[in-house]
Amino acid sequence: AFTDCTNLTSITLPDSVTSIGVGAFADCTNLTSITLPDSVTSIGIFAFYGCDNLTSITIPNSVTSIGKGAFSWCKNLKSVTIPDSVKSIGKNAFAGCRGLTSVTIPDSVKSIGKSAFGRCKSLKSVTIPKNCKYESSSFPEGCRVIRRD
Repeated sequence: AFTDCTNLTSITLPDSVTSIGVGAFADCTNLTSITLPDSVTSIGIFAFYGCDNLTSITIPNSVTSIGKGAFSWCKNLKSVTIPDSVKSIGKNAFAGCRGLTSVTIPDSVKSIGKSAFGRCKSLKSVTIPKNCKYESSSFPEGCRVIRRD
């Protein structure tokens, strides 16, 4: 859809949008701001891959799944808020987000894919739900994984 639109700096999507497709905004390297409406239920594979200048994202409370590589290699992404509606975080979803220092994973998340937060060098600790399934590679080496009671 908008892949490689390097002049795109911000996006506000209308309420009629229910899903963000595969690679929809991939490599929009100057994108700094995204407003996703509450109508969005899924964020597709590589949807925002390589959006280098994106610094934060608030995922609406309607999203139930974050696809494989959805925000991977958004190098300047510093914080992510994942809402209670999300049940799964796909493989490599936030991989390579080197600036990511904080992520909130709610109790609704039941699975976190391989390398979901791999190569997030700045992520030092993360708290996950008690019954959440994850791989040893889901988080970067040296990141402390704490299970919530």
